[in-house]
Amino acid sequence: MIKERLRRLRAFLKTQGADAVLINKEVNLHYFSGFRGDDTVLLISADKAILVTDFRYAEQARAQAPLFTLKEQTKGLWRQAAECVEEARWKRLAFEGNALFYSDYEKLQKLLPGAALDVPMDLSPLRMIKETEEIACIKKAVEIADAAFTDILTFIRPGVSENAVAARLESTMRALGSERPAFTTIVASGKRGSLPHGVATEKLIVDGEFVTMDFGAVYQGYHSDMTRTICVGRADEQQRAIYDIVLDAQRLGLAAVRPGVSGKAVDAVARQRLEAAGYGKNFGHGLGHSLGLEIHEEPRLSSTSTCDSLVPNMLVTVEPGVYLPGWGGLRIEDTVLVTDTGGEPLTSSSKELIEIL
Repeated sequence: MIKERLRRLRAFLKTQGADAVLINKEVNLHYFSGFRGDDTVLLISADKAILVTDFRYAEQARAQAPLFTLKEQTKGLWRQAAECVEEARWKRLAFEGNALFYSDYEKLQKLLPGAALDVPMDLSPLRMIKETEEIACIKKAVEIADAAFTDILTFIRPGVSENAVAARLESTMRALGSERPAFTTIVASGKRGSLPHGVATEKLIVDGEFVTMDFGAVYQGYHSDMTRTICVGRADEQQRAIYDIVLDAQRLGLAAVRPGVSGKAVDAVARQRLEAAGYGKNFGHGLGHSLGLEIHEEPRLSSTSTCDSLVPNMLVTVEPGVYLPGWGGLRIEDTVLVTDTGGEPLTSSSKELIEIL
C-alpha cells in the first residue's frame, strides 16, 4: 500500500521538475509513510525516502515506516532536514504550499543556500480515490457514529443541555473505538438550529424543538460525518413540511451520486429542490465534501466545485439543510461511497422524522 502511494507521489513529483519533496502535513506523513505522529518531516525523491524525527518518535517510526530511512534529529528538525538535502545533493526542493508555515519556509531557505525551495505542491488530490483498507476504516468510523446516534435517542429529552448531548455522543463513540471526535460536535436546538455550525452550548432543550446533531468518529485516522435532526416532542405542521422538503432534497442528491457526474451537477439537483420550495436562499453552503484522513477533503459537491467527474472509491457527504433565523433549521447528512454504478450510503441511521415523546 505504501509502495503504491510512493510510486504515485514520485510520478507526480516528476511532472513538477523538482528533485525531491518535503512533506510536513501530519495527515500526509501518515498517508505516504504509515507513521502517525507530529514534529516530523519526510523527504522523498525518485530513489530516496527519508523520515526525520526526534527521540520521542524514533521507535514508533521504525515500526510504522519501515520503507523509510530514519534520521533522528538532535539539533533541530529543519537543520537535520537541510543536512539531508545537502547530503543528497538535491538542487530543487518541492514543499507543501498549503501546510508549511512561512516562518519555517524562511528558516529552511536560510539553511539551504545551495538548493531552491521554490516548488509549492498540493498533495491532497493524490488522496481523493480511497483504497480498500481506507474504505474499511471509514466504514468502521461510520458504524461507530451510527451506534452513537442510536444511543443518544435513549438519552435526549427536555431539560437536557446541548453540551450533555455532545458529551454523550462523544463518550459513546470513544467507548466503541473512536480515537476522538471527528470535529467539534454540533448540537443546535430550537432557534439555534439556524446556525449551520452551531456547536453545543449550555442551552437546555425544550419540548417541541428540533435538535440538529452533526458529529463523527475517527477510526485508525479516518473520519466519518453524519447529521440527523430530530424533534423532542411532537413536531408541528411547519416543522414536518420543512423536514420533508430537506429529506426529499437529500434523497435526490443521493440518487445523483454516480461515476462521471460533476460535483456541481450533484449539488444542483438537491439545490433546485430547495429553491423550488422557496428555501434556496436558506441553503447557503455546498451539498457535501469528501473525507478521509481529514474531515474536509476533495472532491466537493457545490456550485463552485472543481470536480468534473466523480470516480469509484471516492467518498462524499450529502447534506442539504434549511436555516431560518428566528425559527431554527435542520440538516440531514450521510457519508456516501461512489461505486461503479452509483452512490452507496454508508450511514444507516433512519432519516424519517423521529419524535422523542
